[in-house]
Amino acid sequence: MAEVQSLVTGNGDDQRTLVVIFLRGGADGLNMVAPLQDDGYHNARPRIAITKSKAVALDGFYGLNPLLKDLEPLYRDGSLAIIHAVGSEDSTRSHFEAQDLMEHGGITGGGWLARFLRAQATAAAGPLAAVALGSSVPECLRGAPAVTVFQSLDDFSLGNPRSRLTESLGRLYGLRSDDLGRAGRYTLEAVGHIDRLRGQKYHAANGAEYGADNFSTGLMQIARLIKARVGLQAASIDVKGWDSHFGQSTVMDPLMARLAKALSAFCRDLGGELERTTVVAMTEFGRRVAENSAFGTDHGRGSVMFVLGGGAQGGRVLGKWPGLTRDVLDGPGDLPVTTNYRNVLAPILERHGGAGVLEQTFPEFVFEPVRLFA
Repeated sequence: MAEVQSLVTGNGDDQRTLVVIFLRGGADGLNMVAPLQDDGYHNARPRIAITKSKAVALDGFYGLNPLLKDLEPLYRDGSLAIIHAVGSEDSTRSHFEAQDLMEHGGITGGGWLARFLRAQATAAAGPLAAVALGSSVPECLRGAPAVTVFQSLDDFSLGNPRSRLTESLGRLYGLRSDDLGRAGRYTLEAVGHIDRLRGQKYHAANGAEYGADNFSTGLMQIARLIKARVGLQAASIDVKGWDSHFGQSTVMDPLMARLAKALSAFCRDLGGELERTTVVAMTEFGRRVAENSAFGTDHGRGSVMFVLGGGAQGGRVLGKWPGLTRDVLDGPGDLPVTTNYRNVLAPILERHGGAGVLEQTFPEFVFEPVRLFA
């Protein structure tokens, strides 16, 4: 099946795309990537811990939740790296506060992904340089040079691009040199690109099968834009609903299954384009080490991050494991953060944006980057 034709020329074969997935609600990293050989984990969670017999063994210490089994082939072939005991310095255990810090990077007035886009030497001017799947601009992209927001490519339209309305708007915006004129021209250009994409029937490549849920279809649309070479540098998409105070298995199991299946399909669909793509999945905080009386877990600190893509030295669980003895737990009994999330993002941002982007993306932060790439 022929691939979608490039809609924009001049991007070159070195165009890289960063896909940021935010698991909103505080995903429980301990039950996603379980420390199977730490007795403290099993003792603290006698009813909800992932047992050694059910887990997908990774490296002799950690095991993958069986609902994430679709990620195992990516781990085995070196495309997936996992970082444990990771998080931010926020200790409020508040969804709003923790998400705000993580998305802004501790700086007011804009998001870290927006600053990264502005910092690049070849800062994108195209209307599809940054996209957000959803109904509004996420905070991480607040202040970006341009962000196109949509829930579906099929819904992003002003009608026939040659219509009288579109032509009139084009003339109107062309007369303006201010931000409104620039935004209007970007919107019309984005509409034109997406209209042409919609005119080409899309077939996922390499036997990839996406689910029908919003996250899966969102990743499929991102893959479509990447393969069309529209100049996409950054994409943001959320998976909501990870807050698991009650009946954790009921809450998390379907989310994990959809996450793993969608990521597997996305990587398969991209094929060779995965070499120029990096996917990072993160959450605002993890969960309390001990289970609660409602078969759930309360807000905690450290969790996991997943990094997928070309060039990543995957097949490893990275980060310093602190142990789960009471003397090392954080506050009321949480997994400590031993790796700041910025240190996971650091090598990714340098790979995508070159030298100098880190200081502009996270000013004044002292980096100790995780070794994700050769």
